[in-house]
Amino acid sequence: MNDSRKPLSVSLGQVLMDSGLLTNDQLREALLTQSSDSQRKMLGEILIERGFVAPEQMLRALAKAKSLEFIENPGEVADPGVRVLVPESIRNEHLVLPISLEDGELVVCTANPDDFVVSEHLARMTGFRVRVTVSTPAALEAALAIPLPDIEVVPERDGVQTQEIVAELLNNLDNLVGEVTETQAAEMSSGTDEASSGPVVRLVNHIIASAVSEGASDIHIEPDDGQLRVRLRVDGVLGLCVKPPYRMHSALASRIKIMARLDISERRVPQDGEISVRVNGRPIDLRVSTLPGKFGEKVVMRVIDVGGTRIGLDKLGFRASTEKTFREVIDQPHGVVLVTGPTGSGKSTTLYSVLSGFDTETLNVSTVEDPVESNLPGVHQTQTNVKAGLTFSGALRALLRQDPDILMVGEIRDGETAQTAVQAALTGHLVLSTLHTNDAPSAVTRLINLGVEPFLVAASLRGVLAQRLVRRVCSGCKTSFTPDAHELAGLGKYAAQATQLFKGTGCKKCKDRGCSGRVGLYELLVPDDEILNAIAARVELNVIRDLLAKQGFETLWDDGMQKVLAGFTTLEEVHGACRH
Repeated sequence: MNDSRKPLSVSLGQVLMDSGLLTNDQLREALLTQSSDSQRKMLGEILIERGFVAPEQMLRALAKAKSLEFIENPGEVADPGVRVLVPESIRNEHLVLPISLEDGELVVCTANPDDFVVSEHLARMTGFRVRVTVSTPAALEAALAIPLPDIEVVPERDGVQTQEIVAELLNNLDNLVGEVTETQAAEMSSGTDEASSGPVVRLVNHIIASAVSEGASDIHIEPDDGQLRVRLRVDGVLGLCVKPPYRMHSALASRIKIMARLDISERRVPQDGEISVRVNGRPIDLRVSTLPGKFGEKVVMRVIDVGGTRIGLDKLGFRASTEKTFREVIDQPHGVVLVTGPTGSGKSTTLYSVLSGFDTETLNVSTVEDPVESNLPGVHQTQTNVKAGLTFSGALRALLRQDPDILMVGEIRDGETAQTAVQAALTGHLVLSTLHTNDAPSAVTRLINLGVEPFLVAASLRGVLAQRLVRRVCSGCKTSFTPDAHELAGLGKYAAQATQLFKGTGCKKCKDRGCSGRVGLYELLVPDDEILNAIAARVELNVIRDLLAKQGFETLWDDGMQKVLAGFTTLEEVHGACRH
C-alpha cells in the first residue's frame, strides 16, 4: 500500500508546485507528517488539513496527476438516459454521476477517484469499461438533484401492422452478432439517436405505444421454454401482442429495467420500479414488476394514463336512479363512503371521478394514495412510503391536522386505518375509501372484523358502492338475436323481458373481439334506520342481506341483467363478473 502511494504523492506534489499552489517547504512538511502518521492519511488530506491547498484546487491537481478530465459542470454534459445504469443508492452514497456511454465505455464523474466502487464495482455491475472523470462534491450534488426527464415514446408509422413492424425489427436484429445481451441493450438505450434506432429499444417503444393505443391496462412479457410472448390486457382480457424470439428476452428485460431505474445485474430477486413516458404527448406512468422464473424474469407493467382517470360520474355506466342516489350520498358533509370490489374493478377511477366533481376553490380536498395514479388540480395528494414510515394511517392522522373537508384514503387495509377513518367521519369530515369485498353488505362485516365497533360503523357509514367491470358490446358490429332456452334460464327473473339480446360479431373497430371498452356494474347500499340498527346490534351478514332483499335492494347481478337487456354487455360477461 505504501509503495503504491509514493509515485502518486510525488506526482501530486509536483503538479501543485508547478501550478504555484504549493511551496517546496510545504510539500516537505506534509510528506514528513504523512510518514509519521499512524493512520497513513493521503497526501491530499494532509495538505487540505494544514490549509496549504483548497479542496477544489486539490481535486483539480489530483485529476491532472492521474491524467483524468476535470468537469466544471457535470450536470450540463451528463446524458439523463445513462444515469439509470448506476443504482440511485450508489450514485448518492459515493457521489457518482454517470455521464455518457459510448462504444462500451461508461464515463462517470466523481469527487473521489480513489474510490474502488467507481473503477471496479461499477465495471463488474454494468459490464462496461469505466472511465473516471472528476468534479467537486457541490457540482455533483447539484447534478444528481436534477430530476430525470420523461421518456418520449414515439409510435411507429401509422397504418403499419404490428407484425410488419416486428418483422422489420427482427430483420435488423439478425444483423447483430449472437445473442443480444444486457450490455448491448444498455448500449442501445443511451442517447436520443440510439434510442430511436436500436432494434431492442424500438421494440420496447412499440410495445408501450401499442398498449396505450389499444387502451391496455397491463403489459406482460413472459419467457417460457424456448419461447417468448408479449401479451396486453385489454378490457380485462389478456391477448397476444407479439412473440419475439426467445433470445431477445434478456435484452427486453434489461431495457425495461434501465427505463425503470432498476438493477440490470440483479435477476435473482423481484424488483419494482416506475417509468414515466409520453406517448403522442400524453403522460403515461408504468408500474414495473419483475419476478424471477424457471425460464427467466417475467416483467409486468401496469399502464396508468395520468390524465385518463377523471372521466366524470356520468360516463361510468351508472343507471340514472343509481347515479342520482350516489350523488346524494357524496354530497353529505360528513361520514364514510366506501367503494368495494376486487383488483381491477375500477374503484380508483370511480373515486377520482368523485373527487374531480368537488369544488376545490371552497373545499380542502386531500388524498392518501398508493400510488398517486393521476394529478387532480386543486387536490392535495400524498403518496404513502412504507420504507420511510408513511403509512395510510399515519398520513391520514397528519391530514386531520390540516383542516380538511374531504379526505380520500386509497384503501383501508388495517384496523388502525379503519378506526382513524371512522373517527374522522364522526368528527365532521367526509371520508372516501376502498375495501376489497365481494359485495356492498360485506363491507360492514369487513370494518367490524378490522376492529371498528359495530355502533361506530352504524354511526359513520353513509353508503357502500360495490362494482365490477364488464366488456361493452362493440357499437360497430352490434347485432341482435333471439335468446335460446339456456340463455333465458341464465336471465333468471328477467327472462320474461328478454325478447332479444345483443352481441358483437367482430369488426375492424374492435379487432374482431366483438367488444370494445368496458362498462361498470354497480350495487349501492345506502343504509336506512332498519339496516343501521341491525349493524349496531351486530347481526349476521345473512340477516342484513335478507333485510335488504325485502327492501328491494338491487344487486350487482340485477344491474348486470338490466345492462344485458339494454344491449350494453352480454350475459356471459355478467355471469363471469358476478358469479351469481
